Amino acid sequence: MEGAWTVEKRLSMKYDSFKDYENAPETGCLSIIVLGASGDLAKKKTFPALFNLYRQGFLQSNEVHIFGYARTKLSDDQLRDRIRGFLSHGKEYTEDLTKFLQLIKYVSGSYDSAEGFQALDKAISEHEVSKNSAEGSSRRLFYFALPPSVYPSVCKMIKHHCMNRSDLGGWTRIVVEKPFGKDLASAEKLSSQIGELFDEPQIYRIDHYLGKELVQNLLVLRFANRFFLPLWNRDNIDNVQIVFREDFGTDGRGGYFDEYGIIRDIIQNHLLQVFCLIAMEKPISLKPEHIRDEKVKVLQSVLPIKNEEVVLGQYEGYREDPTVPDNSNTPTFATMVLRIHNERWEGVPFVLKAGKALNSRKAEVRVQFKDVPGDIFRCQKQGRNEFVIRLQPLEAIYMKLTVKQPGLEMSTVQSELDLSYRQRYQGVVIPEAYERLILDTIRGDQQHFVRRDELKEAWEIFTPLLHRIDNGEFKPTSYKPGSRGPAEADELLQKVGYVQTHGYIWIPPTL
Repeated sequence: MEGAWTVEKRLSMKYDSFKDYENAPETGCLSIIVLGASGDLAKKKTFPALFNLYRQGFLQSNEVHIFGYARTKLSDDQLRDRIRGFLSHGKEYTEDLTKFLQLIKYVSGSYDSAEGFQALDKAISEHEVSKNSAEGSSRRLFYFALPPSVYPSVCKMIKHHCMNRSDLGGWTRIVVEKPFGKDLASAEKLSSQIGELFDEPQIYRIDHYLGKELVQNLLVLRFANRFFLPLWNRDNIDNVQIVFREDFGTDGRGGYFDEYGIIRDIIQNHLLQVFCLIAMEKPISLKPEHIRDEKVKVLQSVLPIKNEEVVLGQYEGYREDPTVPDNSNTPTFATMVLRIHNERWEGVPFVLKAGKALNSRKAEVRVQFKDVPGDIFRCQKQGRNEFVIRLQPLEAIYMKLTVKQPGLEMSTVQSELDLSYRQRYQGVVIPEAYERLILDTIRGDQQHFVRRDELKEAWEIFTPLLHRIDNGEFKPTSYKPGSRGPAEADELLQKVGYVQTHGYIWIPPTL
């Protein structure tokens, strides 16, 4: 008995020590390395997000240091001067700005050079030693503000020269930006190249739409409100639209955009992530893996996209951009229908729509419910009930419903129940998506990042269509800048059952 007890005790102690090791407190200093520090993404998004996190107290100057790395030859002060103009201004921020810029150090080197990354590692290590960080307890976060073509070489250099020395509560994590490949084969190749060097928990594939406040609210709206639960299915919902519209064209990004097109740039990632959150089943908890498991199940249930349920467009003047080929077949507009083959959504069309150079700028989700049976008020011609989530601009959630028009007559009119963030949450600053996602990375929360199998399933859906476009088998229709896009897109919406509301416009409430 005593022997058995001793073995059990030893096993228990071993398990407890393993748990302690797994949950070792993060006491070491934090190094954030922005790769591609001299580029546009770093200046406009990454460094401003880091500054806002610093200003709000999420990054402490006594534990964090920021390193910029790029090929351009710059001094520390030259990099600081480059990004200063992109950070929040105002007298109240002057002191914070000065202190923040002093946290930034710059190292120059190529993306496939051992010497450059050895110099980077030396700079990081010197910072860790200066902070008296125990070896193996420090944290290293590498943010790839880089084109995907250099991801494999950069990953190799980090793995061989810049890793945290051990795992005594410390870690090494990488944040990679989209696009993750151009089709299924290239995405899988990229995933394999990165996956050979880093474990999945170390890889954070960022999709900034998952950091948007209203996108984050989708799970709460769906699963914390009783009146949505019985309505969220094919018995009550007629169709769902997920829309992204821009009122400007490629604006100097023609060469980059033409390589990818609107489907790869917006629909396959941003809109598909929103689609997953709208259509997924309730996860068993808020743990990142449970949420991502449900998203994968939705993607696996999507049927192949039919040619007749796709409309492509290219705005007039797009090919006049000198960086765009004269015979470009790249769509700047796309409307398509996704259909989910499962019990909840069978027969409900999900319309994903994105376009550039249109008549308005917005991103929203529009859930249209079926007609009320036995309409005794004869009000169906006015429009259906809709639940609208406006992601940007003027963040809002509103329900479009039919009410009695004030007066002596029994007549009906469309109105709304409205939650406008600017009015309801006065004085509250809605954080930028990049701030939230960088903070999640530091905290080790992968809920709002794309898992490898999820990425694979997403490319499975779109690759056949993309290959037809790339091969010239599917050509976009021309449309005028400042219009709604090709008329065929509105015809497709009508065909799949969307009923447009007439005579009603949602007006954002004023303060």
